[in-house]
Amino acid sequence: MLKYSNLVVGVLLLALILLSISVGPFLTPYDPIEPDWAAVSTGPNMEHLLGTDEFGRDVLTRVLYGGRITFLAAFIAQILNTAIGVFLGLLGAYFGGKIDDLINGMVNLLLALPPLILGIAILVVLGSSTLNVILVVGITYWSYTCRLTRSRVLSIKEGGYVESALAVGVPSSRILWRHILPNCLGPILVIATLGLADTILLLATFGFLGLGVTPPTPEWGTMLSEGRNYLYSAPWVTIAPGFAIFTTVLAVNLLGDGLRDIMDPYLKR
Repeated sequence: MLKYSNLVVGVLLLALILLSISVGPFLTPYDPIEPDWAAVSTGPNMEHLLGTDEFGRDVLTRVLYGGRITFLAAFIAQILNTAIGVFLGLLGAYFGGKIDDLINGMVNLLLALPPLILGIAILVVLGSSTLNVILVVGITYWSYTCRLTRSRVLSIKEGGYVESALAVGVPSSRILWRHILPNCLGPILVIATLGLADTILLLATFGFLGLGVTPPTPEWGTMLSEGRNYLYSAPWVTIAPGFAIFTTVLAVNLLGDGLRDIMDPYLKR
């Protein structure tokens, strides 16, 4: 049972977070965007459980609405970069030659450039918006998935069933999608789950730097940036989204560790 503790805690914590950001906004009576000048920078109380910001907006409401944007953007970006990484990893490892050399060159280039620096450079050109941030994260963060997929495919290619399938004339596309890819799904699922935590942090960082969601739309990274000027007079404005990011990343990492514990046949506990 101890082996599954990370998975259980991660699933329960993540389920609670997803339930909160899904249902929570329907339970709060406050608007996440419209100012309330009668309640500016009010501390936590029975009316505003997490206080209000410099515009009188309820912090709990903004955290719940912001969680929707942060998590949805991270999920879409992670699906995009996983799909790119898996496709290129399959392609390079299976066909080899110049295709593999080209893909490896792209992977090495991305690994040499910090995703944050590369993302900032691209966003300065494209402009800041939720869609641009999703695209930037999706197209710059696939190198780890690609490298994992490639190593897994190279190992599977040596299996007798692949050579047998080629010998009887089975098309390469069928071998890739029907025989090789299913045997790679375990490690891919683990790295995609762990990568979701990194994606959430990266999106929050872009938001903090003013390159993500445009205010006054709530988003956790943007809320952190807005609250830093009031860290001493109204610390709850920063603590709330910061704790939300910490808890979500923790839940996703626990889930990823739990999946790895289950799917890794060589891991003994």
